[in-house]
Amino acid sequence: MSHLQALDQYFSNNREKHLNELFEFLRIPSISSLSEHKEDIQKGANWLADALTKLKIENVTVDQTSGHPVVYGEWLHAEGKPTILFYGHYDVQPVDPLNLWESEPFNPEIRDNKLFARGASDDKGQVFMHLKMIEALFATEGTLPVNVKFIYEGEEEIGSPNLPAYVEANKEKLKADLIVISDTGLYAPGKPAVCYGLRGLTGVQIDVRGAKGDLHSGLYGGGVQNAIHALADIVTSFHDEHGTIQVEGFYDQVRPLSDEERKAYRDLNFDEEALKEEVGVKELFGEKGYSYLEQTWARPTLEVNGIFGGFSGEGIKTVLPAEAGAKITCRLVPDQEPNEIVALLRKHIEKHKPAGVEVKVSEFDKGAPWITPFDHPLIQAAGKSYERVYNVPTAFTRGGGSIPIVAAFDEILQLPVVLMGFGLNSENFHAPNEHFHLENFDKGLRVLGDYLHEVATLNFK
Repeated sequence: MSHLQALDQYFSNNREKHLNELFEFLRIPSISSLSEHKEDIQKGANWLADALTKLKIENVTVDQTSGHPVVYGEWLHAEGKPTILFYGHYDVQPVDPLNLWESEPFNPEIRDNKLFARGASDDKGQVFMHLKMIEALFATEGTLPVNVKFIYEGEEEIGSPNLPAYVEANKEKLKADLIVISDTGLYAPGKPAVCYGLRGLTGVQIDVRGAKGDLHSGLYGGGVQNAIHALADIVTSFHDEHGTIQVEGFYDQVRPLSDEERKAYRDLNFDEEALKEEVGVKELFGEKGYSYLEQTWARPTLEVNGIFGGFSGEGIKTVLPAEAGAKITCRLVPDQEPNEIVALLRKHIEKHKPAGVEVKVSEFDKGAPWITPFDHPLIQAAGKSYERVYNVPTAFTRGGGSIPIVAAFDEILQLPVVLMGFGLNSENFHAPNEHFHLENFDKGLRVLGDYLHEVATLNFK
């Protein structure tokens, strides 16, 4: 019996047991951005540490940081074989708006072979797959084909503010040959993908202040600046009519796509009509001269995530608002640097500030973009493992989203990073009714197990 056949039999026999265990993990409301869930974050860390200990992983610790805990463990008995460092996160996004959920976000339900719960896809379900894959290899082979280490954090959803310092302080402990992360997705249903690049992230809040308080729009309107009007002018100045960013210098450091990459993206035959139907729009919109995949994988963005100010209750209130604000995020690509982009934003906002208001710019999360050559042997090996289980060619893609710690791993540990995810873009992570297709849960377990065997055959000398 091959190792894949043995894994298949084990996972089939233990599927219900494994799902029940995953339900336990998903019931913990480990929301990192809300202080009232600090104890739940600790529960999530303890649950993971206990699960690793039950697997006979050694030196398991729950390491406190100035924020939320980091969970670590290791098994280093595959003499002469490579070491894989597995990373993931056990924190989740808030669940608002709660009324849009069809089931309780922390009471997992299976409907149509999809597991619904906050964290089901991002990232508890995929972290759990790491654990069960290790369990299966121990059960079917009595050992592991490679050495393994684990590092799971509770702050990914708030930008991993404390993990870089933890990694820097523990470089020797985290020493490995590669890092495997399961926090990305497939290219499409039934179409596996290895992600070889991620966009970075930086964010600001713009606060506009006019008069010392809201004013009567009949007495003062037309003579005193309206803070919302001023904010609208600033926001409108960020793009032209085609969506091209108008911040001076914004594109200066953008690494152009290679001809090979552009051809690879064209060969994926992306279905724009299906995308329109999926998201409910009649036409797409974006920077001219680039395909949708190029726009969302390899070009930077500047998005307004929220605007606030004035009166928004039922009916009408005739005021001239004194304050207004907007939250802005930018997705960055190689070789853009987050701090440089913030400096350009500040300069642009000051230049386009209307008369009669003061503007304050506050900085938020930052994460550098990351990319690795998609012909790297470890990337190609991951593609082979996907193909053995899914029985179709693997796509090599970039991710439009951000995993802030990936660039830090690359810089601090100087290790190749392999992103082996099993989610789908349609699974509502960060939104109500987050879910995980169990078909990919099942196949992903087998892919990960096969990949450990594939890595064991590579020459790391």
